Amino acid sequence: MRLVTYRASIEAEARLGAISGSLVVDLQRLGAATNTPLPSTMLEFIDLGPNAVTIASDLIAVVNGLFPVGVATPLANVKLLAPIPRPRKNIFGIGLNYTEHVAESARSLDTSADLPRQPVIFSKPPTTVVGPGDPIVHNAKITQQLDWEVELAAVIGVAAKGVAREDALAHVFGYTVLIDMSARDCRRAGQWIYSKGQDTFAPMGPCIVTADEIPDPQTLDLSLSVNGVQKQSSNTAYMLFKVDELIADISQGITLEPGDIIATGTPAGVGAGLDPQEWLWPGDTIEAEVQGIGRLRHAVIAA
Repeated sequence: MRLVTYRASIEAEARLGAISGSLVVDLQRLGAATNTPLPSTMLEFIDLGPNAVTIASDLIAVVNGLFPVGVATPLANVKLLAPIPRPRKNIFGIGLNYTEHVAESARSLDTSADLPRQPVIFSKPPTTVVGPGDPIVHNAKITQQLDWEVELAAVIGVAAKGVAREDALAHVFGYTVLIDMSARDCRRAGQWIYSKGQDTFAPMGPCIVTADEIPDPQTLDLSLSVNGVQKQSSNTAYMLFKVDELIADISQGITLEPGDIIATGTPAGVGAGLDPQEWLWPGDTIEAEVQGIGRLRHAVIAA
């Protein structure tokens, strides 16, 4: 199932929907029409647990395209928002999680050339999140080194505390695309949160694809282009620490809760790693894609 948060008009409230062909199906309204209570937000839906996806899928299948009035809207007529517009807590970011990115970071960002022995974890505040097509803000007073990173993001569906690696994927609700924007010149004493945590620095979407449709998250192509020129192209198979390892590692000391987001790292090809280095400026456009999930496209604007 492909789940979205959307707005049907500028004035309308954000709603939870499921993509069915060329339509967005409002799950709360579909539930009301079929005497099956369903929530209107993504986080509330995730909170219902794994059975929620089955219930919603069955309802859509039973209707078989004959949706009651007001339940389905053409996808082309809605504004997609970030699937989780306001995460409950910081996004878990993973640094240096692809071998070639470790090498390029060591050359240009003074990080170690040695492969990490444990996941490198940082965070991005909820205020970094923007939805598909929303602008990325370049604040020239703060940074002259705005950089890009395409990532697969895993969304937790079942609370995870001290889980074993072999059980970890059972805690995933689904997957989405996230661009980990980074102001490289804003690192402070080796700390990354100000560099990566500025407003608009986590474009996310266009949907969450539920875990049943991606049984193996380590087989997905991912890519990013700037102004139509490809900069990153790789596959999640090349992660140093796979999704199940990340969940198991984080959960040993931090409880992962439903709706938590793990951005799993980026491959080589970031601006800081190019020769000469390249940075994003107002007027630029970036596009990021993860196979089987979708594509994000964002313009960079001045603050």
